Amino acid sequence: MAIRQGRGYAAVNYPTGMNLGGDPSQALVHATTMGGFVVTLSSVDLGQGLRTVVAQCAAETLGVPLENVIVDTADTDTGPHCMGTFASRGTHRVGNAVIMAAREAREVLLRVAADELEVDAEDLETDGTGFVRLKGAPEKKIHVSEVALAAHFRQGRTISGRGIFLKEPSTPVPETGEMDPDSCQAHACTVAEVEVDDETGVIEVLRLYNTYEVGRALNPAIATQQVEGGAWMGLSHALFESTEPYYPHSREHGPLDFAAYLMPGPADLPEQTSVFLERPAGNGPFGAKGIGEMTANAPIPAIANAVFDAVGVRLTSMPFTPEKVLRGLDELRAGRAG
Repeated sequence: MAIRQGRGYAAVNYPTGMNLGGDPSQALVHATTMGGFVVTLSSVDLGQGLRTVVAQCAAETLGVPLENVIVDTADTDTGPHCMGTFASRGTHRVGNAVIMAAREAREVLLRVAADELEVDAEDLETDGTGFVRLKGAPEKKIHVSEVALAAHFRQGRTISGRGIFLKEPSTPVPETGEMDPDSCQAHACTVAEVEVDDETGVIEVLRLYNTYEVGRALNPAIATQQVEGGAWMGLSHALFESTEPYYPHSREHGPLDFAAYLMPGPADLPEQTSVFLERPAGNGPFGAKGIGEMTANAPIPAIANAVFDAVGVRLTSMPFTPEKVLRGLDELRAGRAG
């Protein structure tokens, strides 16, 4: 009896967004009296960092510091429409809508500044630090807070913009079944290194190596957190969580709360290395694709393949329990004996 090591890998591609109904998201942007910019959404940040990425998209488009942007995720009754936080669509759909709204607001910002500076709006630019300046003569400038005050109290104008991203529905071609169901495809590969105790059947995941092609990673730190958090979910599905059907009865045979529900703890977490390949998508906000849901996918078959490499047992149902490993080993030994 021994501890055996194995390595396995798995690759996945994943669509960004969906097709049915056009999958729209809307955004509104408006300036406060002191030059802050409020981005109003109904899109929900579930912890994936959407608010931060949206603020980045708005600040970059407006040409103002990130701290000048406030993201207001109102609610689905009072905010602009959003289809929802699913289908790995948040950054792509909402980011595009925010960029459109910010562009419209920036045009008004420049027109108001042009009146204050007595120049043409086409000759102005935002410098990213909070000023609107004259191209070629950066010393002639005005701060966005002054522009906002002028708009509200002297010119009687609203610095605001509206945006909506809509992917037009695509129906299948009857003769071929061809259609365009999503906006772009992200890709990933995970390599798992495991140890398997062939006496107890216990699997320990030692290391995960994650390589993701996600268009452009708008916030690499948040993207890394998504990848490694998603890998935790994949590990949890692979080794701990039981997803057996229970319809139409309640889960009388399983855990009823998180005190009894098995998930990986700190001692179960593998070392992770994550790398991004950036191939910007032409239709994504600054080239970004979706990343969220795919992060839990590749680790599961990678772990299964690593177990097969270690002990020769092919696991085909989750979770990969010690009992399944031991049964597989018994079948292998019986086959050799026969």
